[in-house]
This record gives sequence, structure tokens and C-alpha cells, in this order.
Amino acid sequence: MKLGPQFGIVFYCSVLITGYELRIEARFSPYDGRGVTRSLMKKTIVHLITALHVGGAQWMLYKLLAHSDSSRFRYVVVSMLDENVLGSKIAALGIPVYALHMGRGRPNPLAIMKLVHILRREKPDILQTWLYHADLLGLFCGRLVGITRVIWNVRSSFLDIRASSTRSAIVLRMLSVLSRFATVVVANSKAGKDFHRAIGYRPARWDVIPNGFDLTTYRTDSAARIQFRKTIGLDDDAILIGMIASYDPIKDHANYLSAARLLLNIYPTVAVVFVGRGLDSNNVELMDAIKGKQLGQVIHLLGERDDIPSIMASLDILVSSSRGEGFSNAIGEAMACGVPCAVTDVGDSRWIVGNSGYVVPPQDPAALAHALQSLIKMGRKDRGALGLKARRRIEEEFDIAAVVDRYEQLYAKWVSN
Repeated sequence: MKLGPQFGIVFYCSVLITGYELRIEARFSPYDGRGVTRSLMKKTIVHLITALHVGGAQWMLYKLLAHSDSSRFRYVVVSMLDENVLGSKIAALGIPVYALHMGRGRPNPLAIMKLVHILRREKPDILQTWLYHADLLGLFCGRLVGITRVIWNVRSSFLDIRASSTRSAIVLRMLSVLSRFATVVVANSKAGKDFHRAIGYRPARWDVIPNGFDLTTYRTDSAARIQFRKTIGLDDDAILIGMIASYDPIKDHANYLSAARLLLNIYPTVAVVFVGRGLDSNNVELMDAIKGKQLGQVIHLLGERDDIPSIMASLDILVSSSRGEGFSNAIGEAMACGVPCAVTDVGDSRWIVGNSGYVVPPQDPAALAHALQSLIKMGRKDRGALGLKARRRIEEEFDIAAVVDRYEQLYAKWVSN
């Protein structure tokens, strides 16, 4: 994953200043904080996250909030940017969402002041931060207002530091040094923990809590399968392969395009859907790659969508062609829908899939094409049986209820200390 300069944070005159420009009219939703009645029986957890667009960390935060025990904890969410898609969904749960509306690229100490004001107002028992820049800002502001329990949440297991901006590389180096001041560092994958230890993270405590999946939302759904396929002009018997991943070099869409070209030489009627941010006709680079491989007739570019469960249920096969992952939400969601997967052996993907799909080396289009060919050749009945095995694995290992319980146990431990 390439760290973009838009999230730069630097030290200046011994004061931490975020690489954002803060708009004065920062909105608070659905409460302004002053009107919230705090229950003496509940502990307050503030979640600070870089943004609330549709993404893996953001969805996991939403699932955690939606399935948590509201009688035990009171939650508050602060986005460093705006509410975006998931902010309104979180607010609909009755959870306060503070949006700082930070602009990008201009250091401004007002960002620190605004967050400090929110933290003083909310008085959290725990500050949980999600993603690197929130980790850094949250640690500084939390200590500034006297919050002693700051839990970081790291979501990656592969970063190309050499390809990152100088400012972003500095942020990661700072986090490695400062990690010893975090109360706990939570990684969502075993590979993520190993990676961060290798680059110098030395927290007092680690915890690995995988992503969890809502098995009532993600399930086999024949009606959704038929309806979605109608919208893209496919019948129920057509082979549909999907890749659900934002356009990012680490997701290696080029690897899948090369594999698709090889596969279509054997199965010319296979259809492909790409779903995620940047996967639409406005992406000139992607369009040129599709045209260059003569795949324009079989690939459907759907962009960012909010009906992922229906799309997942319509697939015959899911592909994850990444060259780096932590814990892939897309793989788990597809498996919960009874869809077998062909994935690259990165992050925790092999552990997630187990014996319910195919795992191939990264950046090897021929191996990926061969795995897809094997899944197609086994026929619909046997793919269905493999999909049921995938569903059972999610039920046994990654049910959202069990994952939320892990987070709540972590919070309970530290609010009682």
C-alpha cells in the first residue's frame, strides 16, 4: 500500500501539527456533545479514524459499533476528514459522529485544538485510533488532555516505504518510535503484527483481533443473485468472477487483468466485475490496461457501491490478486456468501481461506489463471459444496459476534485497571 502525502503529519517548533487545513464550520452529528447524558454505568470509548469513506478499516469500525453491547459502552466517533458514506450510517445507530472537515496539504495547529476540545468534552475512558495518522494524532492529543489509555489499531501487513512520500515515511518512523507509549497495539492480522514488529514497533502489549463478518447480512441469496445479474445483462448460468477492491497498486489489478486474459483464451464467455473506489470509466490508466488486453467486452466496472452483499451473493468466484494484504474483508465476505475464492498468498489470506479455496503466489498471473480454471472446471455443484465449506469456516472462526466480544473484553480490561 502506498502512503499518500495527503495524510502527512510533521513536528514543527516542537508542536505536532497535522497535515490538514481545518474548516471553521466543523459539524457535529447527531449530537453536539453538550446535550448528551452520560450514564454512570457506561464507559466511553472514542474512536478516532482518518476518514469514513467505504474501506476495510471503516467497515470494521461500523460493524463493531453496530454489534456492540450499548449497555456496557458509550461510543463516539471522530473522523479527521468528513462523515462521508459511513458517517451517516454510524449516526443512524445513535452514536455521535464528529467530523473535523480537515483540508489536505496545509499544516494547521487548529486541528490539534479542535480534537483536544472534543476529547475534553467527551472525557473518554479509552481512545481507540484507527490507521496511522489517527494513531499519531490520537496519541499526542490524548496525552495532552490526560487520556492514559490509547489503543492503536493497525490494519496493514505490507507497505512500500520507498514508494511513499518523505512526509509519510517520517510518520511511519515516528510511529515505530512512539509505539511504546500506546497502551495496546491491535493488529487485524498475524501478518500485520509481524510486519510492524519488523519495522520497529515495540509496544508494551500486542493483540491480534481479526475482522469479523455479519452472517445475516452476508449469506447465500438466490434472489439477489438473479436480480444483480439482470442489471449487468447476465443469466444465472453465466460464470461471474468478481474482484472487490479499491484501485490501489497494492491490490494489483494488473495481475488479475493478465490472469483474466489467459483465462478468457479458454473460457471466452466468462464475465468479470470490478467493484471499488476508482474502478470506473473515469480511471484512464485502468481503461487503457483493459483495452490493451482486449477485455472491454467482459469486464463490468461498477465503481464504489453500497450493495456489496448482493454483489457478493451473485458471484461464482471471488478473486483477491493483491501483492500485499492484512486481513481481507472481501475474502471473508465472499466466503460468508458461500462463494469460493482464488487468492494470492499474502497477509492472512491463506489462513482465512483454509481448505475452502485456492491460494497462489502473488504477481503470478499464470498461477492465478490456473486456479480460476480449476474452479470453473469443477462445475456449479462442486463449487457450491466448496462455497458451503467456506461459509462454515467463517461461522467457526470469524463470526462478528465473537470478534466484537474480543474488542469488548479488551476495553473492559483497561477501563477496570
